[in-house]
Amino acid sequence: MAKKDKKVAVVAAAPPLAPTKATKSLLAEFSQSISTSYKMYQKDLSENQKLRLIDAFLAFLVALGVLQFIFCVLVGNFPFNAFLGGFCSTVGQFVLTVSLRLQTLDVKGEIFGSITPERALGDYILASLMLHFVLFHFIN
Repeated sequence: MAKKDKKVAVVAAAPPLAPTKATKSLLAEFSQSISTSYKMYQKDLSENQKLRLIDAFLAFLVALGVLQFIFCVLVGNFPFNAFLGGFCSTVGQFVLTVSLRLQTLDVKGEIFGSITPERALGDYILASLMLHFVLFHFIN
């Protein structure tokens, strides 16, 4: 039997895509928007003490949630309902605090209408008490 020559097709690999002008301008625009947003946030933070306090509490809640999750992964979740209650409490309190932050920053009443900051704080306290009451009974 005669051997037939096998033809192997060689496909040249495409060169890596170089960033185009549009990509570079998009990245520059994105970077500029991030830096502008950060500068405006820093300006708002320096002017408003309530915003600084709420944001610090939000950062604490995020850190607490991460710490609870890491503890659950490393040590175990034997009383799973206790972990679930604590983690849901942290997430629920975070959501309620973000709501309070949005309502207190709406000074002109454009978004929330006639809700005063005092009423927003009262709603926040009542909702927090209800959240923790429900989760306390969930844990048993």
